[in-house]
Amino acid sequence: MVSDPNAEPYNPQGGWFASALFVVVFCYFWIGLDPLPSPTTSSQLAAYGESSNAFNQLIVLGMSLLVLTMLFFHPARELALRAYGPVALVFLWIAMSILFSDTPDAALRRTIYSALVVLSASAVLLLPRDNAQFAKLVGFCIFFAVGLSYFGVLAVPARGIHQATDAAETALAGDWRGHFGHKNVASAAMAFAVFFGLYLMKTRSYWAGLALAVLAGIFLLNSGGKTSGAMLPAILILVWLFERAGIFRYLLVAGGLFVLNATILSVVAVPAIKDFVSGLGIDATFTDRASIWELALGAIGARPFTGYGFQSFWQTDALFYGNQSAATWAVTAANAHNAYLEQLINGGIPLLLLVIIWLVLLPARHASLAIQRGADPDLTRLYTRIWMFALFSSSFESPFFDNSGPIWFTMLLAIFGLRLQAYAHLVEKPIGGPMQFSGAVVRN
Repeated sequence: MVSDPNAEPYNPQGGWFASALFVVVFCYFWIGLDPLPSPTTSSQLAAYGESSNAFNQLIVLGMSLLVLTMLFFHPARELALRAYGPVALVFLWIAMSILFSDTPDAALRRTIYSALVVLSASAVLLLPRDNAQFAKLVGFCIFFAVGLSYFGVLAVPARGIHQATDAAETALAGDWRGHFGHKNVASAAMAFAVFFGLYLMKTRSYWAGLALAVLAGIFLLNSGGKTSGAMLPAILILVWLFERAGIFRYLLVAGGLFVLNATILSVVAVPAIKDFVSGLGIDATFTDRASIWELALGAIGARPFTGYGFQSFWQTDALFYGNQSAATWAVTAANAHNAYLEQLINGGIPLLLLVIIWLVLLPARHASLAIQRGADPDLTRLYTRIWMFALFSSSFESPFFDNSGPIWFTMLLAIFGLRLQAYAHLVEKPIGGPMQFSGAVVRN
């Protein structure tokens, strides 16, 4: 209680510190601590979540504490805290899966680190004062990230473009990666940047947003990211349909994901289908992912319920020196290159089901509610595009719980943003203050 009857409760929202914290958190995930890594070392593979270190963990811990402290004083904190129920169930099972890990100490550290990332992303959207400030801050961050990538390509191409002399994946020579660790990360980030550009065109500056969308689109085309390049126009169409699908929205998303994954995995599991697809002139290996998926499916069959512990299967001694090490190169893979298979490996069928509820079904409901109530259609559309792009592209990559880099963090922003858009409501300050909305971005 405040002593002055005319005083307003402390609101950390929109001040210089909140704005600076938003920029710091956003840029940490979009730019990282080691942009433009040297192509002659393995750092390019580790720059975005392939590995971690104590310094990264301390930074995430510090940012999480600051963001959560700001959340504690925020008038809409209850709206954010209610989102933690599904998250708690997911991490409860992840914690239990540590019991089945061959490296439980490492699995525990990764679990804590991942939880801090989720907490940071869940609260950072409440820092801007209103839509205008959100658009201004996010526009600055994305323009800076895209500009830094172009700087890498134009000024230091040996680092901004994959080279034939790179320490790994020499076949990617010529593909743009900018300041990111890999062209697949760069291409997904540029797809997100296109979505942000389209959002800025509608909300802040048409020409600035158009410039961002065009620059990001050009970079995406030159990155060689086939998945992101194909997904971008498909998601624009899919979101357009989603906004108009009514009661069929769940079927559109969940059914689409099921059909996509069933199709690509059946190519691996059923030789006749593989031969048929190859006969059509389609790459039945999905750029050599098929070997990884085959190894993953075999591992899942051995432990379908418990999995192997959180992030405790790939690149371990047991896998490197196991019976399959001589049979396939896939034992050297960093992940399953399919986020849904990855969850089966991490925590078995229970974890996959919990993740589907958290990342697929609940956001579909929240997006539907936000559309029905007309809660800032431009912001809802931005979040929906990011969410759907991440979901469908995750059939070919494994960004879920990737504790650094732009993909998982931006997906989390969209998921929590959709929930806040769905349940935002009008609130009034106690002593005749201006009206506000509480939501993904508090509006004046």
